[in-house]
Amino acid sequence: MTETEFLSALKTLPLHPGARGLKDDCALIEIGDETLIFNHDVMAEDVHFRPEASLADVAWKLVALNLSDLAAKGAEPLGILLGHSLGGNDMQFIKGLREVLEAFDVKLMGGDTVAGTGASTFSVTAIGRATCNPVPSRMGAAPGDNVYVTGTVGRAMLGFEGERAHMQAFNRPRPLLAEGRALAPHVSAMMDVSDGLLLDAFRMAEASGVTFSIRQEDVPVADPARADECMRWGDDYELLFTLPTDVPCPVAASRIGTVVERGAAPLMLSGEPILGRDGLGYLHG
Repeated sequence: MTETEFLSALKTLPLHPGARGLKDDCALIEIGDETLIFNHDVMAEDVHFRPEASLADVAWKLVALNLSDLAAKGAEPLGILLGHSLGGNDMQFIKGLREVLEAFDVKLMGGDTVAGTGASTFSVTAIGRATCNPVPSRMGAAPGDNVYVTGTVGRAMLGFEGERAHMQAFNRPRPLLAEGRALAPHVSAMMDVSDGLLLDAFRMAEASGVTFSIRQEDVPVADPARADECMRWGDDYELLFTLPTDVPCPVAASRIGTVVERGAAPLMLSGEPILGRDGLGYLHG
């Protein structure tokens, strides 16, 4: 099964209300006047990192990409649960884990270890506390809103290819937690860019039942000569969000398009409709 097919099958199972129909990256649980936010991500050898990669960098990235999903909810991280595959350079992994937890003031709450015989797999469940209600989702973009993205897309791609100036963007991304908290009270929809700007814009527009009209020339890319690749490669962990036109953007970001009534496709790029998600970014399976 492909990732899309598997997710479709999961949606037929009994779902907790906090799962938001599996249309979002995080689950929500309300306890009294608090809302807790949960996210879970996995990294696998030969898929998300090379066998020769520094496990200190792997540990950093594993936590950072989970925190990035919390950032898109405007959440304050509380802690993580770790799933660790023994057998590699485990002390190097712990070194990187310590560095990322200290960098973002996050605590380890527990987890599990396993001694595997194949490729290494690591996972983290991140737990956060909502800083505003309603908690932002992918599903609130409305016609007339403006579409924004923070930072520059494509830096991780260039870092993966060995460009020294961008290697940290690939190996040790920094979740935009402060920016997410600043945006949360104002956005109509928000998510982080993990699988490629175009694919994630397609997903957010589809979840919201609208069309995102994006102007390619307004998208900030790390290499203008490879703009199309920069928008599709992913691993950027920037924030993609929509704001009503009368709301000034409270963080540094680029306005890359507008939200319009749902047309023939969830996404239009420089006036051309994009009907399907194939080739827009990274999909498993």
